[in-house]
Amino acid sequence: MLLQNNGKKRTPAMVVAQSGVLIALALVFSYVEHIIPIPIPMPGVKLGLANLVTLTGLFFLNPLQVFIILVARILLAGFMFGNLSTIIYSLAGGIISFCLMYGATKLKAFSPLGISLIGGVFHNMAQLGVACLILKSTSLLAYLPVLMLSGITAGALIGIVSKTVSAYVNRRIIPD
Repeated sequence: MLLQNNGKKRTPAMVVAQSGVLIALALVFSYVEHIIPIPIPMPGVKLGLANLVTLTGLFFLNPLQVFIILVARILLAGFMFGNLSTIIYSLAGGIISFCLMYGATKLKAFSPLGISLIGGVFHNMAQLGVACLILKSTSLLAYLPVLMLSGITAGALIGIVSKTVSAYVNRRIIPD
């Protein structure tokens, strides 16, 4: 749990307020990503800007708080910019990648970049798995190489940004 600058623990009201701000930030990232599509003619390929909030949150917040922020963001973004299938795919990818990224943070063997790569790759794999189940077809696995490459690329970019953000947050919230 984060401490305030004076060393006191955060109150429940502060946690709720912080969660609301982070959900709003993640929704802004989702909106930006929605209006600026990536020029790759393949469904499901995107940068995952909102995952920046999840990844960075794993280093500073209670994991339950991060999970709630993730689910709230996916549901709200799905209703605002997508549909039911968007929500199903996003929840599958988000929950699987969250669990694996959280596990990787507990191992303390991965940098933020490595954790982000895990999240990016397994987010896409989970979504592809759900698509295969829903459509009852394994022919979608032909998309696996492109989705793996996009997960690695997006994971690397988000990891680099998260490392920079984490260093700033660490200096601002936990002063020397």
